[in-house]
Amino acid sequence: MTWSTAPVTCSVRLRPPRTPRGGRNTVSGQPALGLLVTLEAKPGKQDEVVDSLNAGLTAVAREPGTVTWYAFRLGDTTFGIYDTFREETGRQAHLSGEVAEALGKVSDDLFASPPDIRPIDIIAAK
Repeated sequence: MTWSTAPVTCSVRLRPPRTPRGGRNTVSGQPALGLLVTLEAKPGKQDEVVDSLNAGLTAVAREPGTVTWYAFRLGDTTFGIYDTFREETGRQAHLSGEVAEALGKVSDDLFASPPDIRPIDIIAAK
């Protein structure tokens, strides 16, 4: 697959967010909280990172507060995780759950730098 690097222009009229910070998305009924995590693998450790992320799916499936969980690849050594939650308690449970613990155990071996974990507020969703 070839990705175009041509600039994309679009015109969008944004409405003010109707989601209270840290609350439920009142427009679409979707979760309004998330985490965006980026991971930079050490050279030669990419396959092990993929294996660890795939193993994480099993643990996340047992977390009732995690609505969605995606592991993705951004480049040769750059990976990410995006997950969503309905409530802050679900997000905090996830941050102290099995996946976070497992990533902590392999972090020094697999990653070139500590994971960049950013809590996010979801403004709109489909």
